[in-house]
Amino acid sequence: MLHSTCMRIALVHDYLNEFGGAERVLLALSEIYPKAPIYTIYFKKDSPCGKEFKDKKIIQSWFSYLPFADKLISPLRFLVPLVWNSFNFSKYDLVITSASWAVTKGMKGAKKEICYLHTPPRYLWGYDTSRDWQSLWFAGAVKIYALVVNHFMRMYDFTQAQKVTYFIANSKNVGRRIEKFYRRKDYAVVYPPIESPHATSYMLHSTHYLTGGRMVRTKNFDLIIKACKKADVKLKIFGSGVEEKNLRKIASNKVEFLGRVSDDELANLYTNANAFIVAQKDEDFGMTPLEAASYGTPTIAFRAEGYLESVVEGKTGLFFNELTTEAIAKAIKKSEKIKWNKDVIRNHAKKFSKERFENEVRSIIQKYAGTS
Repeated sequence: MLHSTCMRIALVHDYLNEFGGAERVLLALSEIYPKAPIYTIYFKKDSPCGKEFKDKKIIQSWFSYLPFADKLISPLRFLVPLVWNSFNFSKYDLVITSASWAVTKGMKGAKKEICYLHTPPRYLWGYDTSRDWQSLWFAGAVKIYALVVNHFMRMYDFTQAQKVTYFIANSKNVGRRIEKFYRRKDYAVVYPPIESPHATSYMLHSTHYLTGGRMVRTKNFDLIIKACKKADVKLKIFGSGVEEKNLRKIASNKVEFLGRVSDDELANLYTNANAFIVAQKDEDFGMTPLEAASYGTPTIAFRAEGYLESVVEGKTGLFFNELTTEAIAKAIKKSEKIKWNKDVIRNHAKKFSKERFENEVRSIIQKYAGTS
């Protein structure tokens, strides 16, 4: 059995642009194996990821040299097999893939591969995606194109999944998808790591509710905005994205758009919010409710999928049962009547620490990849 420090290890990730939950996991993996290079389709140095991964050895594919690579990767998704096959990982003892959108699994030449799966590609397996093609004037042509391309990409995704030595799912919810779509039962669940809280300042009285992240249609920010208007409460929204312009049109004067915020600013927002609100229909796991919990802030969440694993009803948050303005507004009013125990909420978040993540990942890789 080789010691991990003696092994040649490579990390592989879809692409490095926005810095979200999947990229936080990749960063944690790179801290476990700091000498491992990171292979990716493209890396935008002037992006949020640029700052976080500036000291890492990044190896980009040929696709990254195309003009507007970040805009072309989705419509040219049929090139993904060619992109990954342009790399050969035969010189590595172990390849660890961080996979979601770009079928980042089954790497060419990999002797052993551990795949940390954030989700099977949503666009291939019937889940809502962030892009709203239906609103485009050429939506009909896009639909036909997608049906043809996605059929072959789905077969490719299934085939690549069979080459993986062992899967790590980011939640029980994603574990069920591994069984359903890849017909694999050999996986473990390792929840993503939640960072320790940054320094914060406290208000005497919380005056606002909070939501945020990438402003895409799947997160249903429009419902949250309308619900806060109906409940007559203030709402702060952090983040940016393609839906921001439309969301601003429906927002009242009690809604504040903050854009991208620093870690310290986000910490203060979490700390001083009455509650954090999330409303995605089929969330893979739900890291943001745990980030809120680490600051003692409860979450109001849609009762479905990954949120059921990150929110404990009545202790760390509340659920609403329907994706409607009325249901969310009712949950907000209910939350206002509860005296939340911030210590209980914080202790829940501690169960998802980075130390726990690192220990569980090391244990699995030791068992299935022969490291110690």
